[in-house]
Amino acid sequence: MSPNRSNGDKAARQEAIRRIIRAHAVSTQEELGQLLAREGFDVTQATLSRDLAQLGAMRVSLPEGGTVYGLEDAPPPTGEDRLRELGEMILSVDDNEMLVVVRTRPGSAPLVASAIDQARLLESLGTIAGDDTIFAAPARGKSARTLSRKLKALFGKEETP
Repeated sequence: MSPNRSNGDKAARQEAIRRIIRAHAVSTQEELGQLLAREGFDVTQATLSRDLAQLGAMRVSLPEGGTVYGLEDAPPPTGEDRLRELGEMILSVDDNEMLVVVRTRPGSAPLVASAIDQARLLESLGTIAGDDTIFAAPARGKSARTLSRKLKALFGKEETP
């Protein structure tokens, strides 16, 4: 059995959920939680519920009766759509004249930073992530304020006047 993984390791946890649902006839969230626990993921029912919704999991009726979880075969979102999806993990986005600092829920910074880099935003040169903090450098000719505003808009954290 693997050591317990952080609930903040969302990408790995959701990949495990996909794998489990495709390999097993999972009837309940409780059963899914137990299968995840065997893989080292300690999840609450609320987290599991959110993950299933974000993955597009649905209840599928079996010919012999009963239901199991199934997944849509839609590809996962990429680029700016992926950043919009990750907005719930963002606590704040602030900037100075040089850098943008993005604060996330504990354990979420690596996933969010990777998504920022993979989105290839014109305003961003790159990111460095810790556990719950990201430093984002603006691209040449772009200001930290411009990058900050772009990230706030994508994460749904627009400034209010």
